[in-house]
Parts: sequence; structure tokens; C-alpha cells
Amino acid sequence: MSTNLQPGDNLRDRYQIVGLIGTGGMGAVYLARDIRLTGRQCAVKETLFSPTLNDKIIESARKQFYQEASILAQLDHPGLPKVSDYFSIDEHDYLVMDYIPGNNLLEILAQAQRESRFLDVDMVLEWVEQICDTLVFLHSRQPTVLHRDLKPSNIKLTPDGRIKVVDFGLVKPLDPNDPSTLTGFRGMGSVPYAPLEQYLDHLGHTDARSDLYALGATIYHLLTGHVPVSAQERFLAPELLPLPQTINPSIPPVIAEVVLKAMSPHPKDRPTSIVIWRQMLHSSAVTMSIKANDDSPQSNWLTWENRLLMAVAVIMFVTAVWITF
Repeated sequence: MSTNLQPGDNLRDRYQIVGLIGTGGMGAVYLARDIRLTGRQCAVKETLFSPTLNDKIIESARKQFYQEASILAQLDHPGLPKVSDYFSIDEHDYLVMDYIPGNNLLEILAQAQRESRFLDVDMVLEWVEQICDTLVFLHSRQPTVLHRDLKPSNIKLTPDGRIKVVDFGLVKPLDPNDPSTLTGFRGMGSVPYAPLEQYLDHLGHTDARSDLYALGATIYHLLTGHVPVSAQERFLAPELLPLPQTINPSIPPVIAEVVLKAMSPHPKDRPTSIVIWRQMLHSSAVTMSIKANDDSPQSNWLTWENRLLMAVAVIMFVTAVWITF
């Protein structure tokens, strides 16, 4: 018998379950109707614990879930869902937030692959710009807020073209002096997108560069259609990660280079912030644009025209000297 909530179930006489959105790990997310506010739909996230787990693990999970609710309730940004409620019923914890319509980027990528095509590079870069805006906002909070599980399935594209970063199950405030910000329970993230430091909690802290690695891995997946090789595998065999442009020739090498920079295995080799990395991306885009203009037929025609004018000028100069002398 399923432990999931069923359509029609009511929570706190306010949230009526419409259906299941998804499950994973220790939780489930439902689409619900707000009975008090007519017409409002919301997403209800529920914790689910296996009876085989010990009390310590369950306590850690509940603490993590409450922390997620507390942090998200303080955040207000167009690229994030807004949290509106948190409560517990019979040892189950619930988090209520905005329902985000649309498909996640993994679903959009899967559709492109079914059609035997790559996602448009410019379109992906437009999404990346919005993701960067959201990450810059998170990282500029006091204390810094880290997502730590950024991946295509945790990024949604709304029908009006807005990117939303969702699923903050691993979110943590960053305090270099607080051991609780070390990677811990449920803290490793999804293997293909997680940097090594999220697995080595005894060696140091995660920081903004950890989210940058996940962003780079996400972009790699979207542009190539290939799930990136994990950081652990690359540590042992760096050559296992193909250059993006060898998979998708439409990816400009300058863009690929910046993406791979974000995916540097050691955090010291990555840019120190999303802001700096985005500046690198913009510089690469400008370089790409200049090169495209230089290679354009109009540019070639102008170059020929300049050469012709120079030749005429030289002939006139020689003629003038000959007449004069």
C-alpha cells in the first residue's frame, strides 16, 4: 500500500492534494489547492522516512528539512519559489511553497534528444544568465546561502520563459566558523554534478565555488546531451571527460573553455565567484561575436574595399610625386 498522500486528502484543513509531482530520497512533492485562497495552487513537500532508519538519521533529516524551510522563507527573488508555510503532522514535516509550472531542463533536454537534436547554444546561455542571477543573489546573502544540488532536473522553465531554481533539499547557510556548514547528512548532492569537496567533509568547507562546479556540469550536460563524468572519476582519469565541442560541434571553443573552467576538479582552479565566472563567459561571447563579424561576407567585402582604397591612394601618391619631380 502506498504511503503517498492521495488526491482529495486535506492537510490542516487548508491544502487539498491534487496529485503527486514527484518522489525521491526521503521526500515527496505534491500539487495542492489552497482552500482558503481560491485559485491558488501550491507545491507541498513532505518528508518520508523509512522505518529502518535509526532515530539519529531521522533527527538529522528533520533538522535539515526545517533549515531548508527557514532559509527559503527569508529569500525573495524571481528565480526562486517562495515558501509560505511549514508544519508537522504525525511525525511528517511539510513545506508549502509556490507551485512552479513548466518542465525542468532535464525534461526539455530529453525531448531534444528524442528529436535527435542538440539544444540551441544561445538559448542555453540565456538560461545560464538567469541561473547566474539567482546564484549571485543566494551567494550574496548574509550568511551566504549555498544550493549544493544544482542540476538540470532542479531547474524549471516556466511557460513565460522564466528560469526557476528549485529543490533546496541540501541548502545550507555558509559560516566558515561553524562546523554545521560542513557537508553532512544528505549533503553530497547528485554524483555527476557534485564537486569533490562535497564528498570530503572532513577536509574543508563547501563554498560558492561548489555551486559553480554544479553549474558548469549542468551546462555541459545541456549543451552536449551527455551526463558529465563524475568528479571522482575525473580525479583518477581526467581524459574521461570529452571536450564539449567534440560532442557538439556547434559549441564555440571559447564557451567550452569557460564551462570547463567552472568544472575544474580542485576548487582553487575555479573562479572564486559566479560574478567573476559570468564575466569570463561574457568576454568569451564578445570574442565569439567579433570573430563571427570578422568572418562574415560583409566583413570580408569591407576588407577588400579597404585594400582597394589603399591601392588607389598609393597610385595617386606615386603619380603626384612623378608630376612634381
